[in-house]
Amino acid sequence: MEEHLKHLLSLGKSHYLRKEFTRAEKYLSQVVEENQSFADVYNMLGVIYHDQGQFAKARRSFEAALKLNPSYTEAALNLAVIYNDMGRYKEAKEVYSSALSRTPSGTGEMDPFVKGKIANMYADIGDAFASSGMWDSAIREYENALELCPEFVDIRMKLAGALRDKGEKAAAVVELEKAVESRPQHLPARIALGVALYAAGRIDEAVACWESVLDANPGNQTAEMYINLVRAGERMPDDARGASGGEG
Repeated sequence: MEEHLKHLLSLGKSHYLRKEFTRAEKYLSQVVEENQSFADVYNMLGVIYHDQGQFAKARRSFEAALKLNPSYTEAALNLAVIYNDMGRYKEAKEVYSSALSRTPSGTGEMDPFVKGKIANMYADIGDAFASSGMWDSAIREYENALELCPEFVDIRMKLAGALRDKGEKAAAVVELEKAVESRPQHLPARIALGVALYAAGRIDEAVACWESVLDANPGNQTAEMYINLVRAGERMPDDARGASGGEG
């Protein structure tokens, strides 16, 4: 590699790693103008364009990276994110499904970072279905996400919410019990479990759940509100999920 090109690449990568994207773009663009054989440069430019909201340019950059290196998993996942952001969910799923099928050294194991990224993509698609009231499709996508990363409590809470809104109250309780078991200190999950128990008619258990939140976080306004509503004999809001109950 020519010294001039090597210098540009070094500067571009240095700024990129420091998230100084405007400066990084200046040097990396010059590299591409002079040499179109670096897949990682196209991937970095794609990340920069995505950060700038230039989705079309980001898509072309990631596609260029994959054309040079079809096994470039990070670029494939980044391309799937772009497709997802552009509402092209079918293409997003095809790309990350392809990435999912690529495993290092044929071991059948996937890098945890890759798992997390794909799980969040599934969850994003689930959110899109849930916003349209397509509960079965949303549930399926959340379950796909949790199959990869069962420890992602926020996604399990979304699954529980979709189950509850579909009318599967007992199943929602089960999912939130799993969330609380895996993350006992995550108070929003415990609050949400109380809401699910209430929705299932298990009032005493719901109150006990919220009281446990107050034991851990005295003065928690969301838990206090739910307990007061129950004791006053008022019906809680139909859209109460508890997810907004913070720990402070």
